[in-house]
Amino acid sequence: MYHETIEYHQDFCAWLYHNIELLRQGNFAELDVTNIIEELEGLGISQHHALENRLIILLMHLLKWRFQPERRSKSWKSTLREQRYRIQQLLKSSPSLKPKLEEVITEVYPKAIGLAADETGKPKSLFPEMCPFTLEQILDEEFLPTDYPT
Repeated sequence: MYHETIEYHQDFCAWLYHNIELLRQGNFAELDVTNIIEELEGLGISQHHALENRLIILLMHLLKWRFQPERRSKSWKSTLREQRYRIQQLLKSSPSLKPKLEEVITEVYPKAIGLAADETGKPKSLFPEMCPFTLEQILDEEFLPTDYPT
């Protein structure tokens, strides 16, 4: 059966659906294997980056909640809940990310400090050098860091 060649760089969606159809038909010889591999690798990287980004925002808001109590708001609380929910969704769809959580937190925590400092106007030196929250606290939907000494 003749299939029109659809170029990966010309129309991504058409290329994607074309290759899906080839897979469904078992027509492996016509698959664009090189670009399929590239896309699959990109999906894995994308999931990891999504986790990093969600954790940065979550940690930044935990720091803001702890170190700027006079500015606490429903919006901040909502952001904490939303990020925790999104992280749980990522972990549900990609459980292999869960064992990497502590490592990712260590990697992104300095970025969260920088953002928290920018948003609060407080010096970076005010914030703990190491993440003061446990993994359980970070992911706990009800945890708010109000009992930590400054």
